[in-house]
Amino acid sequence: MCDALEQYLGYPSMPIVEAMQKIDENSKGLLFIVDENRRLVGSLTDGDIRRWLIKTGSLRTDISQAMFRQPRFLQQDAVGNAQMIMNSEELTALPVIDDQFRVKDIIFNTKKINILATTSSDELEHTPVVIMAGGKGTRLYPYTQILPKPLIPIGDIPILERIINKFCRFGAREYYLTVNYKKSMIKSYFTELSPEYNLHYIEEDRPLGTAGSIRLMKSELTVPFFVTNCDILINANYGKILSHHKSSGNVVTVVSSLKNILVPYGVLRFKENGVITDMEEKPKLSYFVNTGMYVMEPECIDWISENEKCDMPELLTKMMERGRQVGVYPLSEDSFLDMGEFEELKRMEDKINSQS
Repeated sequence: MCDALEQYLGYPSMPIVEAMQKIDENSKGLLFIVDENRRLVGSLTDGDIRRWLIKTGSLRTDISQAMFRQPRFLQQDAVGNAQMIMNSEELTALPVIDDQFRVKDIIFNTKKINILATTSSDELEHTPVVIMAGGKGTRLYPYTQILPKPLIPIGDIPILERIINKFCRFGAREYYLTVNYKKSMIKSYFTELSPEYNLHYIEEDRPLGTAGSIRLMKSELTVPFFVTNCDILINANYGKILSHHKSSGNVVTVVSSLKNILVPYGVLRFKENGVITDMEEKPKLSYFVNTGMYVMEPECIDWISENEKCDMPELLTKMMERGRQVGVYPLSEDSFLDMGEFEELKRMEDKINSQS
């Protein structure tokens, strides 16, 4: 049973952005929503939040607008049935309530959570994965003077291998690596590794940007495919990302993560003649950022000029300006790890170590 109840509870007036942060912190993927008397009024999962954000784009809305209003629960005298109910109904948790409908405890289906964390699927069995591994990684000098960025270890495993391993969990078997800088080292590493998946190396004669080299794979990429940078880790269900993309009508789906930025100063707002109208101490700004992972339709390749440098933002802007639909798949802040700079590299290592 649950000891620290508060970390799993939310309140109807709590903004979506705060609920996302609290779900990140409790690592269970949900909150149970209670009123001022701790009576159960709803539940909220990361999936509920994602559907709300895709529908509205609003981070500041109260969670009362997005929550599920008829959550499953148990009376205190029925807790002995909890495991059976959670297994049969595929639930990860059940709140325990008293006769006043107040939440007194939460029982988690630990067995189910462990199974979800370790099983594999074949949802991406026929989905190619393109990994941009040709950059010099100048922000990580002097490390990248010795190793190419894709081979920089996070713990004891190179970042590129970790990325591939995550896709393998969902059945992906065909990987296209765009390589340039220190490409022989990358090839040598994976030759010695002898992986069970298939690696195809796409060699750039010159840097073609974060989208330009996709043009070189036009004949191979005939179905929707993933594209990812080689310096990020995304903790998400890749099968659900692909499924959302296919049902959305998007030509490109950008995997996005919440980013909270704390301004370390008091912020002033003022009007004409310098008259202050408002002061806010150390405000937190919240944005959705581009993680560097995408799902793309094959037709996108036709928008890329042959043998010309093209970065992904340029390509997406061009398509949007011509009326093509580019959408988003939002994730929580904790789902995105980036090793592009030293501070973020350390955070990634700490996160990986905490999960091992």
